[in-house]
Amino acid sequence: MGKDTGFLEYNRTNNRDVPPEERIKNFEEFHTPLDSEKRRQQAARCMNCGVPFCQSAMNLSGMVVGCPLNNLIPEWNDEVYKAHDEHAFARLHKTSNFPEFTGRVCPALCEKACMCGQNGDAVTVHDNELFLVETAYAKGYIKPFIPSIRSGKKVAVIGSGPSGLAVADELNHRGHEVEVFEREDEIGGLLMYGIPNMKLDKSVIKRRRKLMEKEGVVFHTGTDVGKDVKSAELLPGFDAVVFCCGAKKARPLAVADPEKVKGVYNAVDFLTSTTKALVKGGGKTVASLQAQGGYIDAKDKNVVIVGGGDTGNDCIGTVIRHGAKSVTALEMMPKPPVERTANNPWPEWPKTLKTDYGHEEAIHVFGSDPRVFETTVKGITTDKKGNLKQIETVKVTFKDGKLTEVPGSEKNLKCDILLIAAGFIGCEDYTADEFSLKRSQRGTVLTAEDGYHIQGTKLFAAGDMHRGQSLVVWAIAEGRACAKEVDEYLMGYTN
Repeated sequence: MGKDTGFLEYNRTNNRDVPPEERIKNFEEFHTPLDSEKRRQQAARCMNCGVPFCQSAMNLSGMVVGCPLNNLIPEWNDEVYKAHDEHAFARLHKTSNFPEFTGRVCPALCEKACMCGQNGDAVTVHDNELFLVETAYAKGYIKPFIPSIRSGKKVAVIGSGPSGLAVADELNHRGHEVEVFEREDEIGGLLMYGIPNMKLDKSVIKRRRKLMEKEGVVFHTGTDVGKDVKSAELLPGFDAVVFCCGAKKARPLAVADPEKVKGVYNAVDFLTSTTKALVKGGGKTVASLQAQGGYIDAKDKNVVIVGGGDTGNDCIGTVIRHGAKSVTALEMMPKPPVERTANNPWPEWPKTLKTDYGHEEAIHVFGSDPRVFETTVKGITTDKKGNLKQIETVKVTFKDGKLTEVPGSEKNLKCDILLIAAGFIGCEDYTADEFSLKRSQRGTVLTAEDGYHIQGTKLFAAGDMHRGQSLVVWAIAEGRACAKEVDEYLMGYTN
């Protein structure tokens, strides 16, 4: 696929980034796309490899290799190279409902499994995908698809994150009447308020909502199922109900309870407060955020973040834009190697050090990488009013699979704001309890083995609520697979 000699003629070229010194002044997306000629050269690098691991979603050594959506990557790369953009998008859209989301926030499992990456640099699949979907919007290839025949079946989807939206999109196109219930004032779940604007501008979500509404999907925002709407009210009106409520129950930090200590916050709550203020005020600059107010402000504060994943990185980028006095990110795991080790060969997921945009910005502002590895919080100190002032850290190591403190390694660190970005431990209880949904030890909803149906009921579950905390691309894949089961349940077969 692509040009036969493309991978030999062209080097990998990423979308250009706005320099840190400029981008930290605002909350705008900062990746500048290549022009179409250079983008087609990048697509030309896609090899005619015998086994395209990029689209395989194979499980190797306990990790998935390639795209969970099984995107037909070599096919649409070939069409991008040949400037057949409309046909290229048709091939992409066949397997992916929302490439405008994954093209922005997906960590690109596809690229980690690219054949070109075995001995060089992988194809820019992530950037090619974003080019393709934005070209499709700009050229009018994306039009409302309204089913000509309706099935007469009604489906309720609880939660409008990527899995809920995928379920709704698939079932609506199949001809069922779909209503989506969302407790926030805007759809999108963590896409809307949990992911900062500089990674995913909220106009992208609103654009997709308008399209889905034209196609017939009904959204009920500001409606909290389990509180505002009880099971007895909801169930009689629908032929199937799909729960896509996410896994928003944050993993606690034993020594710092956000409900008891002023200055301690769950990371998603912190990010949400900033994004809500930006959406409400309609601005994108730091000055407009400050003028709007009403958010958890890190300006001139010493900030410590516990957790080294994407959410922790997003917190770093956000507090820097606030004007934090300092930022430190604590990670319990050892520092990964810069290059693959012998026991982590291609095409396995590379267990290497990832320096993301927030880390780059911290290095620019403060002169050093904010991450401190093999370290956690042992204790906190507050003033007489209960405001956080200091934390005690301790080095940790894993012995026989157990986390162990290193004696004598304690240190004190100034801390005005402590953000807990240590992951999630399952779905929140109240909606699951209202509908008597059984849960696993991981806090996920139990369904039929290798499926999404809660047997003996008309209820289904998908996304993080079903799988556990995961990636946007996995949520979409779960939503698509769940929709297929719902369709078969309603119709007796599925197409």
